[in-house]
Amino acid sequence: MTDANQLFGQALVKSLVGERGHIRIARALPDIDAELAGRVHEAMPYSIYQLLRHMHYWQQFMLEHLEGRKPQLPANVMGSWPEETSPQDEMSWQTDIKMFLDGVDRAVTIAETAQLDEPLPHFPVETRAGLLRNIASHNSYHLGEIVLLRRFYGAWPPPGG
Repeated sequence: MTDANQLFGQALVKSLVGERGHIRIARALPDIDAELAGRVHEAMPYSIYQLLRHMHYWQQFMLEHLEGRKPQLPANVMGSWPEETSPQDEMSWQTDIKMFLDGVDRAVTIAETAQLDEPLPHFPVETRAGLLRNIASHNSYHLGEIVLLRRFYGAWPPPGG
């Protein structure tokens, strides 16, 4: 692995976990309970639950490409948004958070270990670095919406500030 690859991988890791531009993604989610996750605010089109499930959908799609598989595209972008606004129960919500954060960890491992400038077998116009950057920016964008919803609901900042 070249020095440039390693340095860029380190920068991607910071973006994936949220070290530079905002709170770490792992700190912004775990204290949200199922009730808060399912609340719908009149100023926003989605609940926190829907946002997290959408983030997970695309993160998983890109991770599958990064891991050499060829995931199926949804028929349209709305296929990546859940219709239901809230989780079934607290246990399923905590599982959703864990699965999403596990995906962040998988992306970090790829950023730390892969040759980032190689094209992807089933997505030849893209590189590993490009998809990792896409995961980071997509998650960052929607994390901002989650933080905004938490502010609307008086549930910000998370415990510990």
